[in-house]
Amino acid sequence: MAVKRVWHGWTTKENADSYQAILSKKVLPGIEAKQIPGYQKIEVLRIELATEVEFVTIMTFESLQNVIDFQGEEYQKSYVPEAARKVLKRWDQESRHYELIETRTYA
Repeated sequence: MAVKRVWHGWTTKENADSYQAILSKKVLPGIEAKQIPGYQKIEVLRIELATEVEFVTIMTFESLQNVIDFQGEEYQKSYVPEAARKVLKRWDQESRHYELIETRTYA
């Protein structure tokens, strides 16, 4: 059963493109370079709100143990590298972990 690790971060409209570039060029390649067993993918969502921009990351792992392999025993703690912290206004201090119970794909 897969586990989805969900995290939210918010930034100013002025810093949104910078944060997105940091994600694409530094954070995501850094995660992939760790070659975490059971890590399957990451999805990044973005929405512009009235006064800020929200980002959501959804990482997919084969199991909760794989998340622990990624983050250690305090696996709930969010993973926010220093470069990202510099442009974010705020972020979830902890990620949430959901069991994937069903997937349906439509053509």
